Amino acid sequence: MSPEERASPANAADFHAEVDDVFERIASRYDLLCDLFSFGIHRSWKRRVAALIASEPWTDMHDAATGTGDVILRVARQGRLQAHQKIVASDMSLKMLALAQKRVTSLGAPVEFKVLDAHAMPSVPAASVDLYSMSLGLKICERQQVLREAYRVLRPGGRLITLEASNISCRRLHHAYLRYMTFCMPFIGWVATRGDASAYRYLLKGIEDFPTAEGLAAEMAGAGFEQVRFERLSLGIVAIHVARKPLGEECLN
Repeated sequence: MSPEERASPANAADFHAEVDDVFERIASRYDLLCDLFSFGIHRSWKRRVAALIASEPWTDMHDAATGTGDVILRVARQGRLQAHQKIVASDMSLKMLALAQKRVTSLGAPVEFKVLDAHAMPSVPAASVDLYSMSLGLKICERQQVLREAYRVLRPGGRLITLEASNISCRRLHHAYLRYMTFCMPFIGWVATRGDASAYRYLLKGIEDFPTAEGLAAEMAGAGFEQVRFERLSLGIVAIHVARKPLGEECLN
């Protein structure tokens, strides 16, 4: 069965934070894991996301599942933030958020940090955000629920920008990549996390069972977004999706 034909579960990694606090345990080693698993290429992916964010007109931005703050750090470092622009960075992990705050605060950027679950953010008013971003977090959550919440908090005309695992268009290459990840990731993860299998088990499953770029675009359209487009990076190992909440709509019924 091809990647296009495979039906992916709503939570590709089958990860549930209330069951496993893996990100609290590996927070201090998370950046190392990202470097090892991607050979450092994730840095260029996130620079591209930051460039797209900078190119959009916005006043209020929300970066969900911010992790250690890689994307907002790059946005802030570009030095093009205006006095009226505000960023909220949120994550469920206190330790990850603390690391993000330590990294970003030194730049003096206007960023507020909040402990929030992207599945439901009742403290964030509806139609209050111009730009909503999430990088490498959709694979470990209930995608449809998170997309609906992103839609709710965005203002009409607001943008959604995501970076996530995707599929290499060449099927043989994609299968080769998955085989490499299946055999190499456990060893790398075991060493880097000092034997904490959760860190790479969720990542591997999330990559294997995540929808194609076309499939995720369809899910975004199904959540009410329009003008959905995507670009594959690194042959399609990941893809950046950009979508727009229609003008004149507050929430999806």
